[in-house]
Amino acid sequence: MSSALSILRRTAVVAIALAIVTVIALAAPTGAQQKPPEPRPDQKASADAPVYKPPVRGAPGGRVGGGTRGIGHEPAFILSVLAPNHTGLTTSEQPALFWFISSPSSHAVEVTVVDPQKTDPLVEVRIEPPVAAGVHRLRLADHNVRLAPGAAYQWYVAVVPDTGRRSKDILAGGAIERVAPPAALAAQVTRASKSELPGLYADAGIWYDALAALGELIDGAPHDQALIDQRSKLLRQVGLPATQQP
Repeated sequence: MSSALSILRRTAVVAIALAIVTVIALAAPTGAQQKPPEPRPDQKASADAPVYKPPVRGAPGGRVGGGTRGIGHEPAFILSVLAPNHTGLTTSEQPALFWFISSPSSHAVEVTVVDPQKTDPLVEVRIEPPVAAGVHRLRLADHNVRLAPGAAYQWYVAVVPDTGRRSKDILAGGAIERVAPPAALAAQVTRASKSELPGLYADAGIWYDALAALGELIDGAPHDQALIDQRSKLLRQVGLPATQQP
């Protein structure tokens, strides 16, 4: 029975994901206190946020769902995949995917990565409650998944209030495509410091790599408000809500 339920759950998630794919295809204070230690050079943030320049080409797709929702007696919350409103690009074979929930959830969350050309999802991860508020990350390397170049993939985050009625899921999704880095960008990246990478990738229209590079800086300095503000400004450039959590 548990095996049958597992198959039904997986079939429901994939069916929802593929249905959405089809729709998309159609359509610091100063003073006398001791000065804190200076950050390492590779962690220093520039004064300005990276400026994202969307690619002029790309596969059909984009951000779907999400927004502010509520479940039962729980207060409304924001659920977003941190993806642009078009197919975002990456140069990585195993990129990281980021998503955000504005308040803790007492419901499970499932993250799914789908290849529209295949029936079964490439990744299906269930996060048991309570799910903490803030920015979350799924590393494809942790699941031995590699993206093929030139193929458009969809990925989804679902809050699951009722495992027996998957039609009640609150769903957000985005699209990702792996591309070869332009020669000029590849040369710049080899010479750049870590703090320069988000800007380089954003300027080249490589959304997921820009966000991942900024995420690594925040990992190294989680209380650096300048870095968190940079990420918020980057997200607003593609119509996403600002996030103030590390």
